Amino acid sequence: MSTPINDFVKAYSQSGIVRFHMPGHKGKVFHGLEGLDITEISGADYLYDANGIIGRSEAQTAQAFGSAKTLYSTEGSSQCIKTMLGIVKQNSRSERVTVLAPRNVHKAFIDACILLDLDIKWLYPLVPTTSVCCADISPEQFENALSQGGIDCCYVTSPDYLGNIADIKTIAQICKSMGVPLVVDNAHGAYTAFLRENTHPIALGADMCCDSAHKTLPCYTGAAYLHISKSAPKPFAKCAKSVMSMFGSTSPSYLILQSLDLCSEMLHSGEFAKALETSVSMVTKCRQSLIKQGWVLCGNEKMKITLHAAKCGYTGLQLADLLRAGGIEPEYSDTEYVVLMAGISNTQSDFDKLVKVLSEIPVKSPLELDLPYIRPARRAMPARQAALQAYRTVDVEKSLDKVCALTVTSCQPSVPVVVSGEVISEDIIKILKRYSILSVNVL
Repeated sequence: MSTPINDFVKAYSQSGIVRFHMPGHKGKVFHGLEGLDITEISGADYLYDANGIIGRSEAQTAQAFGSAKTLYSTEGSSQCIKTMLGIVKQNSRSERVTVLAPRNVHKAFIDACILLDLDIKWLYPLVPTTSVCCADISPEQFENALSQGGIDCCYVTSPDYLGNIADIKTIAQICKSMGVPLVVDNAHGAYTAFLRENTHPIALGADMCCDSAHKTLPCYTGAAYLHISKSAPKPFAKCAKSVMSMFGSTSPSYLILQSLDLCSEMLHSGEFAKALETSVSMVTKCRQSLIKQGWVLCGNEKMKITLHAAKCGYTGLQLADLLRAGGIEPEYSDTEYVVLMAGISNTQSDFDKLVKVLSEIPVKSPLELDLPYIRPARRAMPARQAALQAYRTVDVEKSLDKVCALTVTSCQPSVPVVVSGEVISEDIIKILKRYSILSVNVL
């Protein structure tokens, strides 16, 4: 296979040509990668009308994932999420487009619905959860909601931040039977297409999905894919580039594009799948060792290790600090959990060190935490109406019964605690404080 983007940029950087074009560094070394950092010069193609080197690389990647079309994003899955919902709206026959979604969406979903003026119908788990990250919604819940009518699109986040995976295959079958497109935020699961059993949303029947290539593949931060399936409505692929251009910079990073291009060759050659199989084996053995030590794990994602710290006598924040003291930096921690994300570049010695560090931390009796459940909030007005009004910032303690102006999330996981237009309750205040959010914007 070829690496057209990388080949072009490398040749250009070595050509000695005088650069009377952006970027301002003109290829001279300051950070170290300037020579490879270019703009849309002649021959470099254009991301939002890709007919040259970018188009060829995207087509090669689409073959690797088995999609009808794959679009590169240099602005993460956030750009892809907005694009997918924009595609849905552009191709909907409804005067008002309504999206059905579990509550554990990324903030980019809320922003997209505000910008595109979409309505949201939330699904909450039958068994309430204390974490904003997860929402265990059964296929039957989707089917029941769809049977009531008025839904133009189903949206699912899977895997979620804690490593829980939804039954995408069954949900996709239900959506297909009712003529409603299924869109999946697969930001944490790009690698799933290259497992021994392909569990990528496109393979399971989703119409569109996004992958954050930088999260689980060897790509630079900001690298992402938007995949459109072969069974999706034909207009989806036709309008995808023009819709994506509305949500992205006209100056995409060619450094990120090069990393996507090089990764494409790795995916095609089978090199990544081979390395992934070894990594999955190491993660599995590591999980088994930690369970033997008494640690409580959750989630079923193959490349993620999620420790339920609270059930082992620690808050997630405390356990994360203990891990850092031992030379381990986790992906995420909160009151209850610590998340560790593995990749093919992690070595056996990395996992051995993790097991050793945790073996030196005593597992204790579970903590008794007084945490409110995530429950439906009362909506005072549509999210778009609230988000685009003038607002004032108040201390969380003074926000009771006020209407949220701008959606509030913690980073990470960037999952909304309270959405624009919702009324702030006592439970919401407790959740905000739990995620160290001490001020909010209200109307």
